[in-house]
Amino acid sequence: MKHSEFWQVLDETFGPGYGRSVAEDLVLPGAGGRTAAAALAEGVPPRQVWDAVCDEMQLDESTRWLHRIDPDDPVRRSRR
Repeated sequence: MKHSEFWQVLDETFGPGYGRSVAEDLVLPGAGGRTAAAALAEGVPPRQVWDAVCDEMQLDESTRWLHRIDPDDPVRRSRR
């Protein structure tokens, strides 16, 4: 997962405004007790941070793997 994919699936999952709030405010035990934004800034791989977000927010498996679906795939477009 690239940083750009992290931000894209975060926005698709939560919406741009709330997604940024999740990244800045939600402390993630799976990211060493840091927020997603802090963990990324400190070099934690985006995939590990995304997994921590999914775990903390109890997101389903289809959302966890959203970054693996082509953005033009009808399944992914229907989530927008």
